[in-house]
This record gives sequence, C-alpha cells and structure tokens, in this order.
Amino acid sequence: MKKKVLVSAPYMQMDFDKLKEIFIERDVDVTLPIIREKMDENELIKIIGEYDGVICGDDPFTRKVFESTTKLKVVSKWGTGINAIDLQAAADHGVKVCNTPNAFSHPVADTTLAFMLAFARNVMTTDKQMKKGEWDKIRGFTLSEKTLGIIGLGNIGSQVAKRASAFNMHIIANDIKPISPIILEQYGITQVSKEEIFKNADFISIHCDLNEDSFHVLNEDAFALMTRRPHIINTARGSHISHSALLYALENNIISGAALDVFEEEPIPADDPILTRDDVILAPHNSNNSPKYWAHVHTNTIKNLFKYL
Repeated sequence: MKKKVLVSAPYMQMDFDKLKEIFIERDVDVTLPIIREKMDENELIKIIGEYDGVICGDDPFTRKVFESTTKLKVVSKWGTGINAIDLQAAADHGVKVCNTPNAFSHPVADTTLAFMLAFARNVMTTDKQMKKGEWDKIRGFTLSEKTLGIIGLGNIGSQVAKRASAFNMHIIANDIKPISPIILEQYGITQVSKEEIFKNADFISIHCDLNEDSFHVLNEDAFALMTRRPHIINTARGSHISHSALLYALENNIISGAALDVFEEEPIPADDPILTRDDVILAPHNSNNSPKYWAHVHTNTIKNLFKYL
C-alpha cells in the first residue's frame, strides 16, 4: 500500500511543483490542504489518522493530535522552530520529529537590520509624506549612535550582532546559555542581564527559542523598565511579546515603535488596532524569505521525512 504524506508547510506548498517528482519516484501520495498560515488542532485531529508522514509548518501537533493516529511515523518540520510540536507526546507515540537547525539565520538577520535602518533613517515615514506632497525634513539618526540589545545570541542573534557591528553599534546581549567569548570579542558584545537591556537599549531585538523562560519576555514589567523609548523588533515568535502590553507601550509612548514579523495570533486579526499605527512596521511571518535557503530547507525536510517514513 502506498505511503501517504500530508504537506501543510505553506512555503513547501508554494514550490511543490518543483518537488513533486521526488514523491512520485518514491510512489508516495501527497495531500496539500488549503493553508493560509497553519492548520488548527481540530483540523489535524480529523485527518491525521490517514497519514504515515507529515511535512508541517507551525501547525499545533498536540498530544490530542498524536492520540488520533496509529499510522504516523514522522513529523518533518519545515524550518527550525518546533515549539508547536509536543515532543514528549510524539515520543510516547513513537513518532520521530525532525527539523533543519540554523535554517534561516542570514535572511532573518538581514530582515532585522532592514527594520532597524527603516526606523533610523525614517524610510517609511519619509516615503509616505512625500507621496502626500509634503516636503518635511524629518530628523533621523545613524545606527552607530545607538545601543542594540539582543535577547538570544544563538545562530540568528550572532548574525544580527555581526551585521550591527559593521554599523559600529554598541551591542549588549543576553542568553540563558553561555555565550562564546570569541563571539563576544569578535563583535564587541557586552553580556548583560535582560533588565539591563530593557533599561539601556535603543533597539531591542528578540532571537531566542520560545519556551517557558522566554514566553512574554517582553511584558508589562519589562516595558516599565524602558526609559530610553526603544524600538522593539521581533522576528522570532509572536508569544515572546505580550500583545496587550505592547499596545499599551505604544499608546503611552513608552517605546518609539515596533517591527513585527510574528504575532501571538497568526494571521493577525483584521480588527487588531496595531494595524492602524504609523509607528509599527508589519510583515506576515516572512523574514525567512530567500530562494537559496528555502531550497536548502526543502531538500533537508524531504530527506528527514524519507529517513523515517
């Protein structure tokens, strides 16, 4: 009997015409459900029992999902982050979970710097005013005048530090794991507490895994410490930031602005007040966009799938 595979990862669906021959050659049936961003738990529970393997995005593979199948052998995550997968439940049901570590460090780091430069040089505001026929000299600043605080100095955070050091920024960073002295010295980074970042950074950029320690790492208490009105950048996971606390900080000028590629609820609701703010730059969870790195992840994700299928 043919193996059946569910491909719910949106980025692989976008390129599937280029990849389908791999599955045809291996005599595997593939289902491509209609996806906007990800499937929900109930959708998965209804159909997961049909499949031997899954290539997923950020779909919630909860214990209830794993309890709804006896066939499933492997969940191959497209990309790096596996926080939406209950790893203990997968192990309890004999399902192998795979991912591609360090998949998108370069495109995400580029996006982070793009956000920082957009704020520093008023790119969005100047463009908007010019198109309205206004000719105003808006004050900006250079990145070399500012302090960057990085929360999470792993693969992506280190690449952000590398780029920021080229702009002669003062860089402070925090990580729950020991930071290599070589990285600290190479990019001129000072290791500090999160509280020192909240108090002293002009830009705060989040690049850590999502776990119990980092859930809502930016909350009401964190924003209350921010006396320098920093810009907040999040290209990691939406739940690193309390959305209600962020809105309060924006509305009360506690921070100067935010650039968000990820959100607690995705897609973001159409009535979310953050959509109306001029001091916020928004993107649809797309900072990993890169033909080169997508191709690498496609290849590795399929390799992982067939290794355990």
